[in-house]
Amino acid sequence: MTANRISVYGLVGFIAFISGGWLLQRAESDAAADTYANARVFEEVLQHVASYYVDSLSEAQLYDLAIDGMLESLGDPYTAFLRQRELRDLTLSTTGNYGGLGIRIDVRDGWITIITPLPDTPADRVGLEPGDRIVEVEGVSTEGWSSSQAVNELKGEPGTDVRIKIMRPGYSELLPFTVTRAMIHVNSVGTATMLDREVGYVSLATVAETTAREFEEAVADLVDRGATSLVLDLRNNPGGILMQGVGVVDLFLGQGEIVVETRGRASGASRVYRSTSEPRWPDIPLVVLVNQLSASAAEIIAGALQDHDRALILGMSTFGKGVAQLVFRIGENQALRVTTSKWYTPLGRTLQRTAEADARESLVALLPGAADSTHSDSSSVFVTPSGRELFGGGGIVPDVTVASAEISEEQQLFADVLGSGVPIYQDVLTSYAIEIMGRDEPLSGDVTISDDMLDEVRRRLDSRGVAFDNAQWAQVDGIVERQFGYVLTRYLIGRTREAELRARNDEQILAALRFLTQVQSQEELLALVPDSDDQGVTTRAPAGISN
Repeated sequence: MTANRISVYGLVGFIAFISGGWLLQRAESDAAADTYANARVFEEVLQHVASYYVDSLSEAQLYDLAIDGMLESLGDPYTAFLRQRELRDLTLSTTGNYGGLGIRIDVRDGWITIITPLPDTPADRVGLEPGDRIVEVEGVSTEGWSSSQAVNELKGEPGTDVRIKIMRPGYSELLPFTVTRAMIHVNSVGTATMLDREVGYVSLATVAETTAREFEEAVADLVDRGATSLVLDLRNNPGGILMQGVGVVDLFLGQGEIVVETRGRASGASRVYRSTSEPRWPDIPLVVLVNQLSASAAEIIAGALQDHDRALILGMSTFGKGVAQLVFRIGENQALRVTTSKWYTPLGRTLQRTAEADARESLVALLPGAADSTHSDSSSVFVTPSGRELFGGGGIVPDVTVASAEISEEQQLFADVLGSGVPIYQDVLTSYAIEIMGRDEPLSGDVTISDDMLDEVRRRLDSRGVAFDNAQWAQVDGIVERQFGYVLTRYLIGRTREAELRARNDEQILAALRFLTQVQSQEELLALVPDSDDQGVTTRAPAGISN
């Protein structure tokens, strides 16, 4: 982009900002004359730039730049103009539905490879299989495509067709398929399983249109299987629909209890949301896991349960995204997302970070062994019904802060040798697992990684330029064995069993399990939190190898 182009972008954006009353038609009647004058100034500038600027820019492009410049000047990353692709992505994240084929894919050996077709989807019905390589889409080779590029090309309006060609092991020719897209639903519940005979575990990947119902069904199934306590995993959950978050909390709080409050300037923006029904599980001991990427509606869930003494919050401090937006459709394929209010927990704690630096700082703590970087505001003290003190400052500071395990000497060596070859390593593990899956060998019990398998992994890494000498391999082969065991379990048994195996080395899950196995009630659970001069007692789970 030339310096001149940058200058004109800034000029157009600035003028768009000062004439924002014209763009939004929000000027009051006594300012109508000024608004009209600003509109004329803007139109004159736009016409001169369109006619005389050294690079060719259409009026449509200039209007787009003006809109983007105005919204960017607000300094709010959540207020944005959504064009067709952004609007489609928002629809997927909030509804869990999209038009597509119903397949999980990844890049293997440079090709788009089907990991699994989802049951009763177009891909399943036409006979696509795990391990199939999608080598063409609408006559275009997919070699070198990223998985996100493939997803964008394969998605589309339900009822439309997409022509693909498949390379399948055992077939000498490409197999052509025409698949009719349909509406695909993505479950909010990532994993639901038993950590032991009495502790259930549910992870929520997002807070979408059917999250509350899916979560309730998952918990009910675990209770039927013997769960007397529960771990709710909200780590890496970016949030989503406010009322679905309220619906999750509703299952644990008494009827009429405050879940969250919104406060805003516009009419209807300020509102108190309460639980609407009697709780289904009012007494089950509950630990909620959070981390730096738990945000938005996920923070509403954690904050409400913490304020009411209904859960022990464990992990790392959350992101601190405590603002709500409304989406206004503009035409068929565009929309304006506007921040209209801020969220507050039942005790009145703001969820929004007090400074953007806090949100950026929290991301640093993603490094293994890093301390929690969030500093609560001790000048704002809030007291729960049981007398526990919580502090403000934005985000949710856990009752017990559990950091990830520090990197071991073997892990550091492994990382140093891999270097930029991490994608190659991941590709080798998954492509080899898919190859083994295609052999249809019988499996009884868990997978076992043999010495021959480890030798083959090493050979494939070496052939692709990632080489370990004998001494190095002797130190890291245990890491490779464990990680390949996870991947092979995913393909031969399923993601639920993979999650169960990973839990054995998950610091936060181990800590939650340790707490829950000592108690019979929520009161006993909260009583285990050590006294501290500040919220967020730092501890560590039993030593183990992190994922």
